[in-house]
Amino acid sequence: MKPNLLSDKKVIITAAITGGIHGKWANPALPLTAEEQAQAALECYEAGASILHIHVRDDEGQNTPDLKYYGKTVKQIGEKCPIIRQIGNGIGAKVVERKFTTKSGKKRVTTEIVQPSLDERLNLLNIEPEPEMHTINAGSFEFRTPYGGSLFLNPQDFNRKYIKRCNKKGFGIEIEVYDSSHITNVLEFVETGILTPPLHFSLVLGIKGGAEANPANLLRMVDQLPEGSTWQVVTVGKFNLRTTVMAMCMGGNIRTGLEDTIYYGKGELAQSNTQLVKRTVRIAKEIGREVATVDEAKEILGIK
Repeated sequence: MKPNLLSDKKVIITAAITGGIHGKWANPALPLTAEEQAQAALECYEAGASILHIHVRDDEGQNTPDLKYYGKTVKQIGEKCPIIRQIGNGIGAKVVERKFTTKSGKKRVTTEIVQPSLDERLNLLNIEPEPEMHTINAGSFEFRTPYGGSLFLNPQDFNRKYIKRCNKKGFGIEIEVYDSSHITNVLEFVETGILTPPLHFSLVLGIKGGAEANPANLLRMVDQLPEGSTWQVVTVGKFNLRTTVMAMCMGGNIRTGLEDTIYYGKGELAQSNTQLVKRTVRIAKEIGREVATVDEAKEILGIK
């Protein structure tokens, strides 16, 4: 599909408030507990976000596949506000420290990231109370971070099972693609009837192991999308704001929040997820695009 520089369609704002790796040591404003996430959800909703992208943490602040934490968080968010609750299918990785002593007697510490199993991820479809939406990750690749790298497994067979169960339960689906080949994987599901257009995509840029964050890659990926799709850009770190503005100017939707950037400006930590959402709302209005409400986002995305 082609970008539309004159689009006046309402923009859907997703707030990714926590993320799957870093903790309060990166930014003290990061919400980790169910109570903190529910309050952040309310504030983001009031600021203009219509979707909340969710990762949960255990009592030690680590990412966890345990459904009791998911259930508690989803429930408390629903009690606070009507924002669309979207579960991140990847769950998030645990950061594990390895301490050792070198042959010369020096003590060293290394870190590695440990990914959840495919069965643990499939179990997300059993969260109670049920959220409105889930993501899928459309291809496998080496996910590299400052704390280590690991293979982020997203086989076609696993995604096929996940999509079929989402369809059966009536969940909305957001498709996260990290390079152009992942879009090809999705088109196979369309050809076989497992996915029915219109589809909703997240074009993820700037993850090491995936597509680089640059205008050429964004344009190439948008060009590959089936006509009638909705899409947003997800970019981490220093490219986050500029690619967000590009996406809005091209007719896309956007995602912001402390999962994607812990900074508001260069060297300036963001004070909250709400601060980041308010900025995107302001920019959207400045370029002539109104922000979609929750009900409008549901209609656009076909969520019941």
